[in-house]
Amino acid sequence: MREIKSKSGYAPANGIKLYYEIFGTGKPLVLIHGGGSSGFSDFEETVKRLHDQYQLIVIDLQNHGRSEHRTTPETFEQDAKDISAVLDFFSIEKASFFGFSNGATTLLKFAIMYPDKVEKLIAASGNTKREGLLDGFFESMEASTINDIPPFLKENFMKLNPDPEKFRNMYEKDSQRMINFKDFEPESLSLLTCPVFLIGGDQDVVKTTHLAAMQQQIPHARLLILPANHGNYMMADFNGDVNDQLIDFTLGQIQHFLAPN
Repeated sequence: MREIKSKSGYAPANGIKLYYEIFGTGKPLVLIHGGGSSGFSDFEETVKRLHDQYQLIVIDLQNHGRSEHRTTPETFEQDAKDISAVLDFFSIEKASFFGFSNGATTLLKFAIMYPDKVEKLIAASGNTKREGLLDGFFESMEASTINDIPPFLKENFMKLNPDPEKFRNMYEKDSQRMINFKDFEPESLSLLTCPVFLIGGDQDVVKTTHLAAMQQQIPHARLLILPANHGNYMMADFNGDVNDQLIDFTLGQIQHFLAPN
């Protein structure tokens, strides 16, 4: 898999450096991972299937993967600003974006903040309201500790950045951001000007009713609900099993969405 990587390095982003990997050539598609994870970990199956059709720019956000850390609280706005800085570093004026979970929420914020930089947006399992997540989600987050992190997330982090204190920083920043999650501004989704493809599973952390409501609010949005949980429609499930048929279907629909109109 790694033999198809064409470039990797660090890009300056508002006082820190973010790690990136670039696969393939063509029109840029920026891939943004979910909370607690890293770029390639979330998008390995995407890279396998799309590296020969797009220039895939995979970014590790602040406090994640190989990227540098901040001691200040994480915000979706800061992540959006960092992504914008990486695009400026590459002199990319406009791109399409694919985000998963917190990465999808970040990209919805990004599209509101930087509408001229977004051609098309795929938001997979993202949310914009507290009530959009499963009942009991926030109570569970408040009761959790660092020991409750899924083992595969800890193993991935320590493989890329074997520093227990940085792992703790990532956990604290990620968990506090979700515990203190604030709804998007009313009507903000109605201001989106780019085509948006919303994706979720019928057993996802994000309620299907919330995704449907988002689809109604965004002017140029499509919605795909799959028989899946939180992400196994695009990556390995929590046990490491890969449903190739389901992922092939999801990525096929994404290719169709990204195709020129």
